[in-house]
Amino acid sequence: MEIAQGAFTEPQGVAVQGYGTLPSAFDVSGFAVSAMAEAAGAVARLARHRGAGPDGERGTTESTGGISIDRDLASLWFGLSFTPVGWELPPVWDAVAGDYRCADGWIRLHTNASHHRAAALAVLGLGAGADRTAVGHAVERWNGDELEAAVVAANGCAALMRSHEQWLAHPQGAAVAEEPLVAWGAPRMTADGGTAGHSRPAAAGGPLAGVRVLDLTRVIAGPVATRFLASYGAQVLRIDPPGWVEAGLEAEMTVGKHCARLDLLQPADLAVLEELLAGADIFIHGYRPDALDKLGLSDAALAARHPTLVAVALDAYGWSGPWANRRGFDSLVQMSAGIAHAGMVHLDSDCPHPLPVQALDHATGYLCAAAAVDAWRGRLDGTVRSARLSLARTAVELMKTGPSDPDAPLPARDLGAMLPENTAWGPGQRLPPAVNITGLAPEATVPAMGFGSASARWQ
Repeated sequence: MEIAQGAFTEPQGVAVQGYGTLPSAFDVSGFAVSAMAEAAGAVARLARHRGAGPDGERGTTESTGGISIDRDLASLWFGLSFTPVGWELPPVWDAVAGDYRCADGWIRLHTNASHHRAAALAVLGLGAGADRTAVGHAVERWNGDELEAAVVAANGCAALMRSHEQWLAHPQGAAVAEEPLVAWGAPRMTADGGTAGHSRPAAAGGPLAGVRVLDLTRVIAGPVATRFLASYGAQVLRIDPPGWVEAGLEAEMTVGKHCARLDLLQPADLAVLEELLAGADIFIHGYRPDALDKLGLSDAALAARHPTLVAVALDAYGWSGPWANRRGFDSLVQMSAGIAHAGMVHLDSDCPHPLPVQALDHATGYLCAAAAVDAWRGRLDGTVRSARLSLARTAVELMKTGPSDPDAPLPARDLGAMLPENTAWGPGQRLPPAVNITGLAPEATVPAMGFGSASARWQ
């Protein structure tokens, strides 16, 4: 991801079409193009490596030629790609989630999960039926850093709005600034010498055909990554806990995947997960380090029990520093890292202004997909690598850019190009792919069916 003169430059070897631009204090549309280019480049390299590249050439892994990206579509995919026809999507946000003025600034409460909502309301001394007005009055009596700390201590999710300068001076901001965009673990060689000799041949449009991806991610970043992998042939099995609800994003994020439920706090279900890991090729998860350790799934444990498994991990606030184990989401990281404050200044407003889309989630998702594909390519030759990414570290790249061009056109949606799609909830239309790799046609072979719609086993 290269930056020049305050904007992302067009990726080398990638043809970029269109001029659509999301208005923002940062180059969000360039961010979308660059992140998608990373994922597309990884797929093109894998396809050539497996003999299914645009020119049939095998072993050429450096070039990313044959890739084009539609800038308008890339911008739109960073929002919602699916539009229902004849029915409505549930709201994405909980009724009390959002930004509130506190005694000394602004704070954001993330309450989409019922237990996070309960934690925030308990800290504020409010009952389960409290509305936004009641929450606002309660928040006004708190200093922001004290409320943030109290909600987090109660296992809730909150973020005080900080400026970029304040974030860089904060121990967590300083720690994240020192982390690489993609942190690669030490490579290890496999006893089988690689799977290239006995893996399923790459199909046209499916260079990941036969690759099993176990997905233990939720909300947006991880699901974006696995949705992308599924579109190029991977068999994705997503695991959610019982009762997990994400209704506004279900049609968006379950397409292309089989989705099952397991309660990993139960020994029997944890044993099922262990069986799934034994049959998986790639493991993508969004668990914090302490949460994985409690489940016996630390990096060291996974490497010992499943030495050939590629593991890609992502979290919110980074993998070092005092907040490495803190729960977080895109909207919270935007508040913490100074993005919402920069938007407020850019628009000369008196309240936080986040990005027009949850760009940290989406960009991290495509970077996660790129890491997974590149790691799998190495696995074919007998080398196993794992990777870590975070929303906060991805934000570092975005915040190197400046405001979007105020005269640029908004991203254009061609309604005639929308693709019809049936889901478990009803018909709809999805955006056409923003990425085109010559000779490879992305396809979702599994319709969006929702959480818990499949059994916890490999198909």
